[in-house]
Amino acid sequence: MGIKKYNPTSPGKRFRTVADYAEITSTEPLKSLLKPLRKTGGRNNSGCVTAWQRGGGNRRKYRVVDFKRDKFGVSAVIDTIEYDPNRSARIALLKYKDGEKRYIILPAGMSVGEEVVSGKGAEIKTGNALPLSDIPLGTFIHNVELRPGQGAKMVRSAGAQAQLIAKEENYVQVKMASGEVRLVPSRCMATIGQVSNPDHENISLGKAGRNRWVGKRPHVRGVAMNPIDHPLGGGEGRSSGGRPPCTPWGVPEGIKTRNSKRTDMYIVKRRK
Repeated sequence: MGIKKYNPTSPGKRFRTVADYAEITSTEPLKSLLKPLRKTGGRNNSGCVTAWQRGGGNRRKYRVVDFKRDKFGVSAVIDTIEYDPNRSARIALLKYKDGEKRYIILPAGMSVGEEVVSGKGAEIKTGNALPLSDIPLGTFIHNVELRPGQGAKMVRSAGAQAQLIAKEENYVQVKMASGEVRLVPSRCMATIGQVSNPDHENISLGKAGRNRWVGKRPHVRGVAMNPIDHPLGGGEGRSSGGRPPCTPWGVPEGIKTRNSKRTDMYIVKRRK
């Protein structure tokens, strides 16, 4: 997995880089694991825009990814490695011994033909999924569940990995990439290794049009707006706002918005 650069034949190509897709082995996804994906344009069920700067973009179909890894004890072989337009990581099509096929997030370093298995007693090697209680301390993991049987919720993006640093009676301590240390039930499943495509963070878009391809619309600065639209707007000539940065509703930047006291007990150490 590398990065491809372009000759500067135009301003849009001068700083443009893309992934070389050398690891991709199939360009056609499995039709039985595809679902339609409707765009929201950042609007909720009432039609009101709740997420700004969203809309447009290329049409996609959703790949049904197995985040539960609940086919215990049945070994599978990586059949193909594919590009997924809905996530930054690559996905792998597993072919199980009983003939079933499922998509999983591809762990870094794995290739076609390698064997993986999930469940208690599985070997500690990249791609295998086990309960956190069975994974040795210091192991790097991804696809971590928050509740047993719920499916992986954490550490799923390209190049991500967490580390198992301590075990208690019913919980384990997982250190996230942000530095946060979190308690997770020891019966939760996790996959050994790092998520594939770690070079994703080094890609330079090169032009604004590439953001439009993925459905991101232009972001307008608050100081460029009128006073009715933003607290930083208006002023004679070009002004810097005249107050600390804030949202369009006047909430200062840096104010904590987390309001889930029910789960505060699971955070051992915060990222800041």
